[in-house]
Amino acid sequence: MMNTPTKLVVLTGAGMSAESGIPTFRGVDGLWEGHRIEEVATPEAWQANPALVLKFYNERRKHLLQSQPNEGHIALAIWEQHLDIQIITQNVDDLHERAGSSKVLHLHGRLVHARSMGPHSESFPMTHWEMKPSDRCPKGYPVRPDIVWFGENVPAMSDAIALVRSADCVLIIGTSLKVYPAANLAFEAPSHVPIHVIDPDANSLPAGRAIRWPLEASKGIERWGDAHLNS
Repeated sequence: MMNTPTKLVVLTGAGMSAESGIPTFRGVDGLWEGHRIEEVATPEAWQANPALVLKFYNERRKHLLQSQPNEGHIALAIWEQHLDIQIITQNVDDLHERAGSSKVLHLHGRLVHARSMGPHSESFPMTHWEMKPSDRCPKGYPVRPDIVWFGENVPAMSDAIALVRSADCVLIIGTSLKVYPAANLAFEAPSHVPIHVIDPDANSLPAGRAIRWPLEASKGIERWGDAHLNS
């Protein structure tokens, strides 16, 4: 049994929010909610058919606002009361924040924010689930979903790498580690830092490098906490 970590960095993926009814972004048929990724999640899609892209993310946003944090989200928020925990999430939902976590870094943007298309690309919270073509940012520029689409740089990546490098324990939850560059984050942990992977298919990292917990997110978080935080 390891000592309680001083600096725990948690990387979460789609499996973290699946128990809240948020569909994983790509199904077994390769589609995301009935659409090809190229139709709704690339800069080219936005240029070709902005109405479809807006409709797609409006539907995702409306669904999110009807969803609630699950036991896993809540457990991570409770841990924050007792240790230094930083969450890095690949998810665009706000369920970590709504559960009470205060230190959340979003790699791929935030569904409940809009991004200005002005020169500084500012992000700001939305006040309604529906984004319309006529919407403007406070400076008067058009807006787009605050989502990092395929083919775009991940602005938060350097901050995420710094956080992982500073950890004394890394906990990976609900991600297959197949979406790059986020998948590289686990390999940024120093060689002496333990890495734990909670996922039904916990085979993303070599067995000698990762301690595997082949469980759904909430159950795995409960088991991991019992083993490492309640001793």
